This record gives sequence, C-alpha cells and structure tokens, in this order.
Amino acid sequence: MNLASSYRLCSKIARSQAKNFYYGFLFLPREKRWALSAVYAFMRICDDIADGSFPLEEKKEKLSQWKGCIQNLSSTSHFSHPILPALQDTLGKFQIPLQYFSELIEGVEMDLTPKKFHHFEDLYSYCYKVASVVGLVCLYVFGFKDERALKQGEFCGVAFQLTNILRDLKEDVERGRIYLPEEDLEKFQYPRDDLMSLRFNSHFIQLMRFECERAESYYQKAEGMIQHVSPDSRKALKVMMEIYHGILRKIERRHYNTLSQRIKLNFFEKGKILLTCK
Repeated sequence: MNLASSYRLCSKIARSQAKNFYYGFLFLPREKRWALSAVYAFMRICDDIADGSFPLEEKKEKLSQWKGCIQNLSSTSHFSHPILPALQDTLGKFQIPLQYFSELIEGVEMDLTPKKFHHFEDLYSYCYKVASVVGLVCLYVFGFKDERALKQGEFCGVAFQLTNILRDLKEDVERGRIYLPEEDLEKFQYPRDDLMSLRFNSHFIQLMRFECERAESYYQKAEGMIQHVSPDSRKALKVMMEIYHGILRKIERRHYNTLSQRIKLNFFEKGKILLTCK
C-alpha cells in the first residue's frame, strides 16, 4: 500500500472509532491530523488484539509480532500491515521516540490476564503505559518547546485513563478486570466481592468520590500543558482535555453511579465544548 492510501486508511479508522479523540483531530492542520490518525490506528490494533476472542497464547503471539514490527519500523521498507507506511512516515516526520510504542504494547499486554493493583503506584505504572505514552506521542505531533510539557503530558494521560477506569467500571468487572487499587477498596470498606456484584452503596460512593478527586488532581497538574504546545494545536488539545474532563464531571453529577450505566457525553454536550473552546 502506498503512503497516501495508508494515511487514508488510518483516517478512516480514526473517524469511525476514535470517538472522543477525533473531535480534537478536527482542529489540527491536515498533516498533524493524519499523523494522529496513524497513531490512533496503531493503538486501535493493539486494543483489538487484547480484546479479541481468540486464545490467550495467540493474543500474546500477535502482540509480540506487532512489537517486532514497531521495533524495526524505522529501517524497513517491507510492511506487514497497511497502516505501517503512515506510521513510519509519522515517526520520522515528528521525531517520535519508538520506545513509546513498545511501552504501549507492554501496557496492553498487562490486560491479557486479570491483575490486582495493590497500590496506586502500581496503577499509575499501568496508566503511564496505556495512556501517558499516548499523550507524549501526541505532544511530539502537536509540537512543543518547553520540556515541562512532557511531565504534564504524562499527567494528562493518567487523568484520561483514570476517567476511563471510573467510567468503565461495570464493563471491566464483566470482563473480570478490576483496576481500582486494593488499598482503596480496603480504605473505604468496599470489598472486592461487592464490586464484582456491582453493589451500589454509601461505601462505593465514598470510594468513587475519592477516585474522582484523584483524577481531578491530575487534570489540574496537566493544565499548563496547553500553553506549551504549538499555537496551531492548542485548540485540538483543549477539546480533548475538556471532553475527558467533562466525562469526569458528569460522573460526579450522576452521584458516581457507573455500576448501572456507562456515563458519557452526548452529542450536544460535545458540541458545546467544540463551540466554546478557543
């Protein structure tokens, strides 16, 4: 597949599946929008492998093969997947470190078998690999001059992933995945079995209030990042951050009940963000 066709495929994948992220893409110059589409397509393939219905060993093998493709990407002209020409071009054009993509695959591999996160530090490491590295890749595409943006990008990814975890509690429990730290469950006297049973009570509300406040603290730590990126990318970044932050705020307004419903922003709520972000 030639480069233009590869980018068109990535763009198609992003338009159809990126949802919250793609609203931010709309405000980028074409070259940066296509680059982020290539990055998203890579992420989507990783997630599809992890969430696929084929056997565990096959998932591990596919991710291992995919990691090999990425590690060799900068020096090859033979591509095993049609999105790879676009991803190779993006890596070279924006000088994105390859290590971020390997770290993302390592994070996805963590989801192959259910794990307990005993402490928040354990969960932070997971959030870094599955989300912060994505934020760091995005920063290279956006363009930045102040090195402080890198740490803020890390915090932004953690904020996004914590929001995802709180939003997707029910769905993850049904998959046998619990991301909330064991120390937090113990602190608020909300046993793991209660979460597996999707029990909504006062202990769960207190737990969720604490988790939302933690996520909020990372949005605050990431806030200054916008001023450090290139002017042509600031609105795109702000839209992404406001949409995810908006989901967290809506969880709080809905009294933290993510066990009976998946809380998300509707079309009009997202539209308001698009119109008001400057």
